[in-house]
Amino acid sequence: MESEAINMAISLAKGQKINLSKADGSQLTNILIGLGWKEVQASGGLFGMFKQKVDVDIDASVLMLDAGGKIPSPEEVIFFNHKDHATGCIHHCGDNLVGGKMGGMDDSEQIQVDLTKVPQGIERIVFVVNIYDCVKRKQHFGMVENAYIRIVDQGSQETIASYNLTEDYSGKTSMIVGEIYHKDGAWKFNAVGQPGYDPGLSEIVAKYR
Repeated sequence: MESEAINMAISLAKGQKINLSKADGSQLTNILIGLGWKEVQASGGLFGMFKQKVDVDIDASVLMLDAGGKIPSPEEVIFFNHKDHATGCIHHCGDNLVGGKMGGMDDSEQIQVDLTKVPQGIERIVFVVNIYDCVKRKQHFGMVENAYIRIVDQGSQETIASYNLTEDYSGKTSMIVGEIYHKDGAWKFNAVGQPGYDPGLSEIVAKYR
């Protein structure tokens, strides 16, 4: 199901799609994607009376895909070691190693998107997360709670839509959180929420080669 133009903050359900356009019909162009999560408090100490935070390093990345659903070149993969696309259409604001707040906001990581600068031929901008070194650390998304993705209009600084990942993702180590896609001459957003078992970003990228 696809919603009409945005005129208030929308709480999305898994698989829901929205137009990235304002109430007046104009296209949103400068947006911020905020991703947030918190580590579950684990019991520890004598009789499990004390709560101890288990640090989980989750990395957010962006995959830019062509009409065939493929990554045209390594330039189209934006992550903590390659924060900026050459066109300026994507800027990764940095890696948060332990979740929690970023930039005075609740977001753990943030990605800025300028849709006016997206190269011709790019039809999908996919937002993925994975747990760094998950195999060695024996970590998974069941150790994380309150995960979400939100879309912010950078002009008004208003959150226009958000999607809370409320399912049980125990055992999963990667996730396609959402995607911006081009259809019928306009940009739209899809709340994907698809988990996987990929041990790292390179394995996620390999699926789109």
